[in-house]
Amino acid sequence: MAVSGAPDAPDAPVTAPLAAALAEAERIIRTAPHVRTEADVAEGLEYLLGTIRGVIEGGQHRGRTHPQLFQATGPYTKMGLDNPDTLYYYANLADGAEYEVEGVRGTTADLSFQVLSGNYTADEQGRSHAAFDDRALEIGPDGRYSFRMGPPRPDHGGDDDEGDSGYVVLAPGSSMIAVREVYSDWDTERAGWATLRRIDAAGTAPEPPTVEGQERFYAKLAEALTGRLQTWLAFPAWFFGDQPRNTLGEPRRTPGGLTTQFSSAGIFELGPDEAMIISVPVAGVPYQGFQLGSMWYASLDYVHHQTSLTADQAHVTSDGMIHLVVTDSDPGLANWLETLGHSEGIMQFRWQRVDAPIGPELGPTVRIVPFDALADEMPFHDELRVTPQQWRERIAARQAAFARRGLS
Repeated sequence: MAVSGAPDAPDAPVTAPLAAALAEAERIIRTAPHVRTEADVAEGLEYLLGTIRGVIEGGQHRGRTHPQLFQATGPYTKMGLDNPDTLYYYANLADGAEYEVEGVRGTTADLSFQVLSGNYTADEQGRSHAAFDDRALEIGPDGRYSFRMGPPRPDHGGDDDEGDSGYVVLAPGSSMIAVREVYSDWDTERAGWATLRRIDAAGTAPEPPTVEGQERFYAKLAEALTGRLQTWLAFPAWFFGDQPRNTLGEPRRTPGGLTTQFSSAGIFELGPDEAMIISVPVAGVPYQGFQLGSMWYASLDYVHHQTSLTADQAHVTSDGMIHLVVTDSDPGLANWLETLGHSEGIMQFRWQRVDAPIGPELGPTVRIVPFDALADEMPFHDELRVTPQQWRERIAARQAAFARRGLS
């Protein structure tokens, strides 16, 4: 039986755009404004690995006729100052199609949904077309919920996009839905689940791949890879502008359309013998969290190090406040946020699922003090002290809670 030979190879490999983009990505990493040391380069190359993984995962789902929620942001695929307390899920949308989202509400502090158009690039931000949390949904006694999304339809009765009618109108150009499940207590809270299906694709299968289709995919992948790196390198300038270093801005609604989230953020810059003391009231909202990030606008290692704390995880002192200390050296205090060798980086508070604005009276205050003066300068220093063994137990509990979270 005769077997036909393989097609001739094209003059330029289909993967050529991706190969070129990888070389350009390394150039972007090595020439980033904050890169000064080999450690900075190594961190950047690690960040690049996660970026590659993220754009491949997102690209394989983009434009498909059979979308599913996928997780393309996490401890190994970081971007956009990813919140250590959040599980992020996405699905790509197409104009004119109708979708159904079904799920079960877990016990986490917050569950929210957002419809976006466009993309975050180095020149512009994606736009939010709809944003709501699970309080806008009808949730049954068993925790189940569902809602539909799609173009305007006669039985909808209006253009309300907040989900309370069970139908979310998708404006033209809506490109993605983002689902965020947010923990305040990693140890006790459990996530629910959610699925998305395109109504007209139920019971059908996607078309098989073609060489032409793969050519387009690899070209888009190359564009997304370098674009994502440039976007998040540019983002701090958008967010912080001329804000002085070692300051946290007054709480404000977070840019990007999350209607029940306020944030306070800034850039830290500390010498090896300095410490930052941050004091903030407990706001009494379902979620209040603080984190550190790198100048890649990505979270620091939050699984094996304490680089983030929620109001439930932090030690609240007897004055009803949370007093944090940001420094590189171990101060022997429960609320230590580890900078992991970074002399500069991002810091951010988030308050979520709020019913009223977070005013300046609930915002943080910041002081820079000599590391050696912490015993005198840190409020409730003795109350916050932990032994090396207690710190190790604290990190072990963090690791175990995160492992369970990933399996829920």
